Amino acid sequence: MTFSEISDKIKAIAAEKGGIGNSIKFATDQGNIFIDHNGTVTNEDREADATLKMDAGDLAKMMTGDLSPMTAFMFGKLKISGDMGVAMKLQSLF
Repeated sequence: MTFSEISDKIKAIAAEKGGIGNSIKFATDQGNIFIDHNGTVTNEDREADATLKMDAGDLAKMMTGDLSPMTAFMFGKLKISGDMGVAMKLQSLF
């Protein structure tokens, strides 16, 4: 899955489910995916309530269910900065 495909998939999910009331940014080696509090998704590098840093390949694996977010976090493939509670809300979005 390419970065563009990942971004498009997140846009589709966010459009269907709406926002979670907070902003989240996926900062990957191939670019950023920013979800605002209303669920609007862009590729801008903006400040977010929670930032999740990981390789785009690992994000693709998380999106397909081949990599558990908890496993990614425990093995250092996923780093979270900002509000951990906001990051946990991603379960409801994905």
